[in-house]
Amino acid sequence: MIDKLLHTPEGVRDIYNGECEKKLILQERMHEILKLYGFKDIQTPTFEFFDIFNKERGTIASKEMYKFFDREGNTLALRPDMTPAIARCVAKYYREENLPIRLCYMGSTFINNSSYQGKLKETTQLGAELVNDSSVDADAQMIALSIECLKKVGLKEFQLEVGHVDFFRGLVEEACFEEDEIEQLRAAIEDKNLFGVEELVSNKNIDNNLKEVLFKLPELFGNEEILNYAKKMTSNQKAQKAIERLKEVYEILNLYGLGDYVTFDLGMLSKYNYYTGVIFRGFTYGTGDAIVTGGRYDKLVCQFGKDSAAIGVAIVVDQLMNALSRQKIEIELAENNTLILYKEEFRKSAITLAGYFRKNGMNIEMLCVKPGYTVEDYKEYASRIGIGGILMMENQETIQVINRKENVTNVVKMSDLIQ
Repeated sequence: MIDKLLHTPEGVRDIYNGECEKKLILQERMHEILKLYGFKDIQTPTFEFFDIFNKERGTIASKEMYKFFDREGNTLALRPDMTPAIARCVAKYYREENLPIRLCYMGSTFINNSSYQGKLKETTQLGAELVNDSSVDADAQMIALSIECLKKVGLKEFQLEVGHVDFFRGLVEEACFEEDEIEQLRAAIEDKNLFGVEELVSNKNIDNNLKEVLFKLPELFGNEEILNYAKKMTSNQKAQKAIERLKEVYEILNLYGLGDYVTFDLGMLSKYNYYTGVIFRGFTYGTGDAIVTGGRYDKLVCQFGKDSAAIGVAIVVDQLMNALSRQKIEIELAENNTLILYKEEFRKSAITLAGYFRKNGMNIEMLCVKPGYTVEDYKEYASRIGIGGILMMENQETIQVINRKENVTNVVKMSDLIQ
């Protein structure tokens, strides 16, 4: 029975010791970038009314949410996605603001998926939302922000794939696809299933040129040349405008000096149906899933009563941690805690010494020595839990200073330490 209590449910895990500290360092570094771009923090509840995230909003299917009831019988859900919650906040608290609103967040999302064993159901996301700005500059800024965050944590080999939902929408509207056919085609394109796409398209009574573009959708990815290639393939006005928007985004990203981190995928789609324009994902080796997702959602805030254009980005911190670990990119931990070891009769002096150091910004742990433990035992303990130095009180006046990293020991007077 006790052993069972030690386990966590499927899809969640404990993060502790050095790994937890590394995760906090990553989050702090990326949060610093968000602040440098002018974003201000917001926190939304971990659970909200189910209707905030229902299918009509364009989020995930109901069966993939964790749902429960409150005392009044209202259906609640653990947030599967940050964006609808922030859209609600914008409509509620910034209803009269018509100029740009920059909000950033950090928190857990919960998706009850069963796609494959080992996939986390609780993940930490750090992200930003730029509201009341429909410009191409806003599109480029959010992509640039994403790239800068990944660079800040030491990632070097990664790409942001950028697409536009209207390229696909323009083509399927022209082809008069039914809703269920669109979903099947969407799934085949997402899986890069060329045969599945061909089967769906071949059965439609449409122009051969349009068929050819739809056949090619899973292959329309690469550098800027793929945009020029796709532009020649179709005269669909919505698709053409999508390509022009992507070209403008790329020009601006080159002004940021970040064009080399970007490729294009005109077959890119998303499980979130609220996206209305530019969408993007970040990938690196060492993880199969995207470490960054984002895009424009100009109609979502409207569903909460405020007509606002918006674009957002979410960085999946857990996936990023996996990638950094597998690429052997180290996050150096600062062993800046100091341990004061003292005998019971020197407790008062130890408390005085600890108080002095803490007032001066030092991290101090205190431990009354136990019978049977040697200095070497405490050195090994310090090594295990990441303590940098030990101050061992030999008497009221003398302290043994042990620098564990450099394996250096000095004896000093307490009066020399407290000036």
